[in-house]
This record gives sequence, C-alpha cells and structure tokens, in this order.
Amino acid sequence: MAEKKNYYDVLGVSKTASADEIKSAYRKLAKQYHPDFHPGDAACAEKFKEINEANEVLSDENKRKQYDFELEHPGMGGGGGNPFGGGFSGFGGGMGGFEDIFNMFTGGGFGSSAERATPRGADIEQTVSLSFLDAIKGCSKTISYMRNEPCGSCNGTGAKGGTAFQKCSRCGGSGRVKFQQDTIFGRTIQVGACPDCGGTGKKILDRCPDCKGKGYQRKETRFTVNIPAGVDKDSSLRKRGFGQAGGNGGESGDLYIYFHIEPHKMLKREDRDLYVTVPVSYKTAVLGGKIQVPGIDDTLELTIPECTASGTRFCMRGKGVKTVHGTGNLYVTVEIDVPAKLSKDQLKRLEEYEESVPLKSCDRMQKYANDLSAIYGKKVNKQ
Repeated sequence: MAEKKNYYDVLGVSKTASADEIKSAYRKLAKQYHPDFHPGDAACAEKFKEINEANEVLSDENKRKQYDFELEHPGMGGGGGNPFGGGFSGFGGGMGGFEDIFNMFTGGGFGSSAERATPRGADIEQTVSLSFLDAIKGCSKTISYMRNEPCGSCNGTGAKGGTAFQKCSRCGGSGRVKFQQDTIFGRTIQVGACPDCGGTGKKILDRCPDCKGKGYQRKETRFTVNIPAGVDKDSSLRKRGFGQAGGNGGESGDLYIYFHIEPHKMLKREDRDLYVTVPVSYKTAVLGGKIQVPGIDDTLELTIPECTASGTRFCMRGKGVKTVHGTGNLYVTVEIDVPAKLSKDQLKRLEEYEESVPLKSCDRMQKYANDLSAIYGKKVNKQ
C-alpha cells in the first residue's frame, strides 16, 4: 500500500494549525503554484493539484478528524479517504466500539442531515491581469467564467418548483445508512450513502425541467468588480456565493480573485514604496539642478544638490502608493550618464579640467588612493 500523503507537510503547517492558518498557507501556495503563472509546467500543475487536495481535507472539520485518525492508525481507513470504507473488525464484533470511533469524528451519532444532504459548493479562483498603474490607482474589471450556477427554477433542490420531493423513508432524511456483515473475523459495520436517495436524504417526485434534477445549470457568470486602489500581487478579493453551486440547494462556494500585475517601464514597487533610477548629466551632478522624475499621475520635479555622486538616493515623501494603511514614498536613485563619444577638442578640455582638480578635493577618490597605498605600500595617482 502506498504511503499516505501528509497534507500538513504539503501546506507547510503543523498538525495543531488553526483553520485560519491552514487557509492562509493554502492561499499563499495556491498563488505561488497557480498554473496561470506557470503555463506548460507539469510539475507546478501537479503541485497545485496536491495543494488543493490537501486543503479540501484539512479545511473541512469532519474530513480533517477522519484524516488525523488515519495518520495515527495507518491501515484502519478504507478506500476513497473514508476510514469506514473497508469496515472495522477487532472491536468485539459489537456496535459499541464502532460508535465510539464514529462519535470521535462527528461529535455524536450520525450528525445532522443538513450537514450531509446540503454540502457547500466548491470555491473558484480567478486571476485578473492589471496594469501597474491600474493596481495602484484602482479600476473596474469585468469578470467572466463558467460555473455550476444554482438553478433558479427549483432553488437548487432539483425538484420541480423546489417542492416536488419528500424525505427518504429508508434513511429518514440523513442520507446515510449502516451496513453490517458477519465474516469469519467477526461482524463488520460500514456507513455509506443511502442507496435509495443517493445520499441526499430526499426523493425527488418530479424533476425540475430546467436543470433535469441536478439542482444547478452550467452557465457563464459575468459581472463587474471594483478593484480598490493599492492592490498588489499578494492581494486577493473574495466574492461570497459566486463559486460552484452547493448540492441539493446547499450554500454556494466563494470566488477568490487574485492579481497578476504587469511591470512598469520605469517604476518598481515594494509594498507601498516606489523606486526609480534616473540618469543625469555630469554637469547636473556637479552643479546641481532640477530633474524630471516619473510619478503615478504625472512627472515630478526633484532638485538635486551640487556635487551629487552617482548612485545617490533621494526620498520624495508621500509620492508612493496610497492605500488604506497609509501612503508610501518614491525613492529616486541618480546615475551619471557618461557620454558614449567625445570629440578631440572635448577630450583635450576634459584632460585640462582633470589636471586642474587636485586629488584631495575628491573625497571618495582620495580615500580609495589612501586605502591602496596602505595595503600595497606604494603611492597611487589620481585615476
């Protein structure tokens, strides 16, 4: 038998992790390995599938209890991830042992019929591409995707008019029944879906003509969502009830919207702060002056002082990204743009200028020369 996957290791959480910690770990990994960000990458696709599988089990309280039991008691679970799938033996052949274990999972008895007869629909994830500035300033986007939408004609029940059904007489509406079998190892007892109602807890007397008794219809869902200013690659939005339809009129899942943000030609972003590198002429760096800097809505003017070294960074406060948590800064790094080619006359004048400037007036060059002299014991000329 293949070793059972450790879903806690898959999500990178401890066995005592809370529901919120599991949800947070899942969302982080789902974004990291989402197929939209790794087209054609089979390994990422398989990892994404594994992450979803782990989340499906650990985010459901009952499934998690069953899974934890299987980890602690390997070999006792049945097929399909159900510890009761293969039956139990070795509990004295009576009902007591089985019911004790079953109660550990459900909190007593078979639980409420509503929990099993009306399962919640699956969540859906959508990735929306935004331009760099749309993410910063906010915008509206039309979302379009296919999903199982609750049938409006029968309210998701699958029965005509939403009323043409009755409680299943065999399971009493619970959707689950016990099966027992006497073997040479003793009496085994299993719990499974009621064969009369298929686990729904009800029998449809007259199927809904629109959804053919399924309770949902496959349709395109389209709506416009307002994306707030300041969203980033780690941001997400949730729209309740816009996931897959629940079974038998159960609650629909949610839609999670993640963002893929296109890079800007000049600006880079880290949280609320913006960064840019601006080339300046040698003259401007030496004499100082005003330079034009790219901003969010328009160019900004920055005054740099005389004798500014290449690589110097300036902070323009409050010119970064504005969010509900505050506004960031714009950090400007200047780099001296060296001419690609000079005429003979320009070169001659540059040499004359270089000879006229004493080494001691250039702090960084003076320190560099002193350090070389100290290490190698010889005088270093200006270079």
